[in-house]
Amino acid sequence: RVVRNVVCLCSFRFFFFCLFFSSFLSFFLFFFFFNDTATTEIYTLSLHDALPISEGDPPDYLYFVMKGKVKITKLSQDGKEIIIEIISPFDFFGGVAVMRGFPYPANAVAMEKTDLLKVSRKDLLKILDRFPSLMYCMTMNLGDRMRGAHETLKNIALERVEARIVSLLLKLAENLGKETDEGILIDMRLSRQDIADMVGTTVETAIRTMTRFRKAGLIREVEGRVLITDPKELSALGS
Repeated sequence: RVVRNVVCLCSFRFFFFCLFFSSFLSFFLFFFFFNDTATTEIYTLSLHDALPISEGDPPDYLYFVMKGKVKITKLSQDGKEIIIEIISPFDFFGGVAVMRGFPYPANAVAMEKTDLLKVSRKDLLKILDRFPSLMYCMTMNLGDRMRGAHETLKNIALERVEARIVSLLLKLAENLGKETDEGILIDMRLSRQDIADMVGTTVETAIRTMTRFRKAGLIREVEGRVLITDPKELSALGS
């Protein structure tokens, strides 16, 4: 389902200030304080729907996640999917390819029902040219995420599986966690297959490792979501 929207130009001054402090505000203000000649499209996708972005495709659009979650993936030489990054609401993907003009370097797949806002490369480049501060903000965001992706790939190559899963859970807790009376709840459904794909191991190994964590009282399952009941002990286990 596609809904076309034309949004009006307001003051970008306040937008630049807010972009430094909150990904939510950066998305919110980007949506409402857009260029008066620009158009956007909003897509609603179901679980595991393929997005209109695949590795090698031309970089025609930048995408914002309005609701839901998207996984950015690559395929190994033996055809195994590796999850490089999870994009949460009010963040974007496809930015490096769109800004530099080279093909998308990875695939994107919806992990749950997801709403996306897409912005054409032509419109984005016009705005970046008009407001250089926006380019700086996006570059800072992309730099942080590329460093995170590098750490993920380094962990897959060098760390033992248990440490990789611990690192993954703590990272997800930091980015998506909600404080509860019983611990930190990772606010997304996380299958054993997802965990295996994110740390570069087999489903069987992910099942065994998560079972050990659960029996040790470090985690619990709450409606398909992981609750970290003892973050300090879990972190010590991975060091």
